[in-house]
Amino acid sequence: MRKVLYIFGLLNDEDVSWMARIGTTRTLAQGSDLIREGDHLDMVYIVLEGHMQVSVEGIGEVARLGSGEMLGEMSFVDGAPASATVSTLDDVKVLEMAKSDLEQRFVSDPGFAGRFYKALAVFLADRLRGTVKRMGYGEETDLDSDEILEDELDENLLDTIAIAGDRFDRMLRILGRG
Repeated sequence: MRKVLYIFGLLNDEDVSWMARIGTTRTLAQGSDLIREGDHLDMVYIVLEGHMQVSVEGIGEVARLGSGEMLGEMSFVDGAPASATVSTLDDVKVLEMAKSDLEQRFVSDPGFAGRFYKALAVFLADRLRGTVKRMGYGEETDLDSDEILEDELDENLLDTIAIAGDRFDRMLRILGRG
């Protein structure tokens, strides 16, 4: 859940409310594919409830994700097809946001664009660091780890965790899930 707290800590209340308003809640049954490797995506997803498995052809499972994770963000940034298949491990609820809606908001609100892309950059950097460390190039630490050293955290993160948690809870209430 720390990743959504970091992301929502970088956005403001209006950003999160807007995302909840334009997004669509989607429920997937256990064993369903949300994203298929090689498909082009026109959505970005936030996992609201449940657990997902990320797998890559020829490798197998590479990650498990839960509430508060963002999906489809790599394809959103670079426009390339999905690099993995994301399947449900149990019943899952996601918020899906159309790429076109986000891009329109970027044009009308450049501040939102900056906040959103900074949040994505931090999110992707964390995933890359975790992947590199899992490959044996260092100790595994990421935003989900309790072993992050105090001086490794952005001080602004510590100030916004409670606010970000409230924003995620507010989003869930807007969507009728809280």
